[in-house]
Amino acid sequence: VIYNMADTFFVGQLGDPNQVAAATVALPLFIFITALANLFGVGGASLISRCLGQGDRQKAGHTAAFCIWSAIAVSLIYGIAVLLLRPVLLPLLGADAETFGYSSSYVLYSIGLGAMPAALNPMLAHLVRAEGHSRQASLGVAFGGILNILLDPFFIFVLDLEIAGAGIATLLSNLAAAGYFTLFLHKIRHETAITISPRQYTLGQHIPGEVLSVGLPSCLISVMGAISNTVLNHFTSGYSNAAMAGMGIAKKVNLLAFAVGQGITQGTLPLIGYNYTSGNRQRMLKAIYGLLVGCLAVSLLITILLYFGATPITRWFINDAETVSHGCTFLQIICLTCPTSTFIFFAITVFQATGKRAQPIFLSLVRKGTTDVLLMPLFYHLIGINGVAWASPAADLVGVLIALAVLLPYLRRLRQMPASPAPEHS
Repeated sequence: VIYNMADTFFVGQLGDPNQVAAATVALPLFIFITALANLFGVGGASLISRCLGQGDRQKAGHTAAFCIWSAIAVSLIYGIAVLLLRPVLLPLLGADAETFGYSSSYVLYSIGLGAMPAALNPMLAHLVRAEGHSRQASLGVAFGGILNILLDPFFIFVLDLEIAGAGIATLLSNLAAAGYFTLFLHKIRHETAITISPRQYTLGQHIPGEVLSVGLPSCLISVMGAISNTVLNHFTSGYSNAAMAGMGIAKKVNLLAFAVGQGITQGTLPLIGYNYTSGNRQRMLKAIYGLLVGCLAVSLLITILLYFGATPITRWFINDAETVSHGCTFLQIICLTCPTSTFIFFAITVFQATGKRAQPIFLSLVRKGTTDVLLMPLFYHLIGINGVAWASPAADLVGVLIALAVLLPYLRRLRQMPASPAPEHS
């Protein structure tokens, strides 16, 4: 999120709403890279932590190798596909005659050439964290984000490459972050169960099925988010490029809050999974309830900050009156989803950490890309352009009610769980 947010900020300093709108057009393509990273990263982290809880380090190593090399192959294919299909994809995502050239050059570097390191960076962070190296995982991701912030002004302003420079900065930053994780794993190779050796790659031991089925809900959250953003782009681009730029700024700021909630919940996943399979029920429940209190408190604080700081935050990105006006209104509406989205992430994480499959997939499909897409045209007709933004809080409210209905009975089952449970994979 920080990569795309930093690109939007520095491109916004050019004062051109068309270039900011072009970065917004590319957002769904970035979100899909997150989907790939989560598919292998979250699924792999859950299985690795459960394997370590059972003392099966060999299977944990095979799982890591499967996730790493599968992610490399799939992300390379995705990058090539985006590169070749830009003339078709970008108009579908909302690009018009004024934004197509800008979005095409940005996507060329950041996704066409950069999909593999962009997926590998967060995916490796998931796997490293699964073994307990949370500090190093955070440092690796933060390193890439900070480097992108430093490189953006050099390529955009000093070399005068405008939005194409932002794409180059994103590519180089992701490569550097992926390199950091590769070096870290090489350094601890004699003590870690996580391996990048292709010789450890396997399709056996039910590893692909377990990884993909558990990682699928996190992947679907991103895929459905990409669908939602595509529909949103079409509504706002039909209104004006300034409205689209304002919505893009609001979405990226809110995505940062969204990422904090998702990060807190996914960061706790290995802790819950390890204690679930090792039979430490008390510590598992303490982690679950501590996670609930912590993530809701943080998300409420972020909502308050974004709501009351919407105008200066939007103006920080671009000094264009019409864009700021739209962005401020949109941000005040969609920031209301921070607590609700975080609670839904919490519910999904509890199910993923304990190896459940059906419930997290179901919860991943009931808000973004489904309910909100159905509500967008209705609210647009009733309220106007702001109604498109109101579709997100309304869809999240539906998602929270469903999550409560599914999660509460399962939490009661976990409280009654015996001290040494047999792992569930239903």
